[in-house]
Amino acid sequence: MAYLYDDQNIFAKILRKEIPNTTVLETEHTLAFRDLYPQAPVHVLVIPKGPYVCYDHFAEAASEAEIVDFTRAIAKVCAQEGVKPEDADGYRMISNAGRNGVQEVPHLHVHILGGRPMGRMVAQA
Repeated sequence: MAYLYDDQNIFAKILRKEIPNTTVLETEHTLAFRDLYPQAPVHVLVIPKGPYVCYDHFAEAASEAEIVDFTRAIAKVCAQEGVKPEDADGYRMISNAGRNGVQEVPHLHVHILGGRPMGRMVAQA
């Protein structure tokens, strides 16, 4: 599948510093920042710095260094925010992909949510 990356999406603009953010963690290949409209006491977005549309695009096309960095950045964010299951009551990690996944920004991002019970993930249709 050919992924078409839109370099005018909001996360691309954040990466280019055209739009400010509240950075939680920045590494060579990853940026993590607070969500503007938090859905939980902890709500951090973690994005790769590369132009990846969704997780399967990232897994298919990213370098090993990018994949390792992104994955470890997620672990660091969970530790920094105090939501790791051994330190607190856990977290939810969400990544939406495509129309049916209700992806609003065409740049891979994961939401780390914690600090309260999240409830059921998907209601039965």
